[in-house]
Amino acid sequence: MIKTIISGLFLALTCLCLPFSSSAKPGSDLFGQLPSIYDAAISPDGKKLAYIGSIDGTYVVTAMNLDGSGTPQRAKLGERIKPSVIRWANNEQVLVSIWRSDMLSHVPITSGFIYTMNSQTGKSKILIKPKIFRQYNNRIIDMLADDPDHILMAFPEESNINPPGIHKVNVVTGRYTRERRGLKDTDYWTTDRRGEPRVGQGRNNRSGKWNLRIRDADGDKWRNADDYPGLDADVSISGFTKNPNELIIRDYQGRDTLGFYIYDLSQKAISRKLYHNDTYDADGLVFSNDGSEIIGAKYIADETEIELFEEHNSVLARIRKKYDGFTVDYVDQSADGNLVLFKVSSPSDAGGMFLMNGQTDTLTTIGYFYKDLDSNNLGMVVNVKYYARDKAVIPAYVTLPPGIAESAQIKKLPFIVLPHGGPYARKSKRFDYLAQFFATRGYGVLQMNFRGSEGYGKRFEDAGRENWVVMQEDVEDGAKFLLRKGYADSDRLCIAGWSYGGYAALMGALKNPELYSCAISMAGVTDLQDMIRDMRKYEGGKIAAKDFVLKGFKDKDDIKANSPVKLADALTVPLFLAHGELDQRVHFDQFKRMQRALKKSSAKVTYMEFEDEDHFLSNQKHRQNFFRGLDKFLVEVNGESEFAQ
Repeated sequence: MIKTIISGLFLALTCLCLPFSSSAKPGSDLFGQLPSIYDAAISPDGKKLAYIGSIDGTYVVTAMNLDGSGTPQRAKLGERIKPSVIRWANNEQVLVSIWRSDMLSHVPITSGFIYTMNSQTGKSKILIKPKIFRQYNNRIIDMLADDPDHILMAFPEESNINPPGIHKVNVVTGRYTRERRGLKDTDYWTTDRRGEPRVGQGRNNRSGKWNLRIRDADGDKWRNADDYPGLDADVSISGFTKNPNELIIRDYQGRDTLGFYIYDLSQKAISRKLYHNDTYDADGLVFSNDGSEIIGAKYIADETEIELFEEHNSVLARIRKKYDGFTVDYVDQSADGNLVLFKVSSPSDAGGMFLMNGQTDTLTTIGYFYKDLDSNNLGMVVNVKYYARDKAVIPAYVTLPPGIAESAQIKKLPFIVLPHGGPYARKSKRFDYLAQFFATRGYGVLQMNFRGSEGYGKRFEDAGRENWVVMQEDVEDGAKFLLRKGYADSDRLCIAGWSYGGYAALMGALKNPELYSCAISMAGVTDLQDMIRDMRKYEGGKIAAKDFVLKGFKDKDDIKANSPVKLADALTVPLFLAHGELDQRVHFDQFKRMQRALKKSSAKVTYMEFEDEDHFLSNQKHRQNFFRGLDKFLVEVNGESEFAQ
């Protein structure tokens, strides 16, 4: 339901975000719900809205008129579907990028598609459905603003073994014509602001060597990276400015962090710096209302920070001033820039999606992400830092049980050490439903950015990525920090995680059983050597395994010594182990291997396995069952926390 709120109620909305009221803890099922709203988009003319939401555990696409007239059109996305992005191709046709988990020749795969729906009639279909298996059918490389009936997509005309070519696709019928044949060792294409394909980039699946091709701005000549001094084939490309010769790249330029630079293709040299921060990697660019000018850059400190190159009175800038202290994320805008769609959230409030009319400053509530989770019942999140054993500073965040708002109250709390997944990802000070679940159960939650996490510069990343043991030790040092400070109850300190975080939880419990009273691993890696074999089953997997896993260990013996399945018989800590059967990122056999290996251990183990489920527990029923099982496990191991509200 959409309701209009006058701009004067910004303060009232802000007040809803304050935590710490004393009321009953939210039920575990509330944390297992799919988000009520997932993504949204405004039609170019600003008259319609399309959004992805969930109804009774199923993702649904809705298109409606913003003035309330007419009947909204809805379509269910179906089983095993995970949405990604929603966009308007023109003022009538909505495009939704979706993913589906399947099994192909006993190997789990994730296939992408574009779902297209007419906002007037509700008629919908998969835009391109190949006759033979092709994994990627949803790679849009340009929306072609000057051609509303078509988009540019990249896909091979036949199977995955062929390089993706560029095709112009009709957004209603799915019929297409080939604009550019696929090139060897070219996986990704970039267009300039005119919609012209200009850059092809990729790497050889055997050697791992990167390839870069660039087409002249006013010709058909394609040149390789050797023709452009100072432009490496693996450079991170962010697009073009209005000048078709100005390529935007993200580069170190002799510094430890990544910044944004302009490489002038006509001069064959970097012509200017756009932005560089010496502490954090530059993360994204900020554009003017009409999208024509680059007006600032983003980086992630504790939260997403924005630096404007000069003062710009954009609608989004005014919104951020009104929501000082909250995270405001841009989502979409109308073609004239007057309507801006944005998200507002805080670490203790899941928040929602809103629409601002820049001319009248009126606000429309599109929806709340977890509408049944009251922020008054959630925990406060605070910044902390601690020293690793080699004196490196590790940034981290602590989520506190609801009702604890003063540092003096943080004493001998039950605690969860919760390393993030990836492992080459990043935790920031944002709403985290898993951390808040633990907090509402009366636990403090420590989430750290161990070395290897992105965003803090090359030295910080390489320290972990080139030695996975360093990442484990940084997590361990976080647990010891909690105990040394007296924050955590030594008899009720658990370690938990998802994906790599699940691996870190298993390794923590196996290598440091004296620290933890329990361990929780969801979709965790258990056998590194088997994971390497699994990765090699996919196109480019040999190189991915080398870059992702092998570079982090000395040799095969080191890999074996850091694989939980090889150490499982020594486990003494109570363990909660869960996994989805269609997990592509960490195959289900990782779970089964660990289950077999644990038969020799003395540990009490709770198992949960989910049929037809992916890496993320995208099925609401499964996700709710997971949280129920987790809730029960924590009570069985540690008892009911006195800090649970």
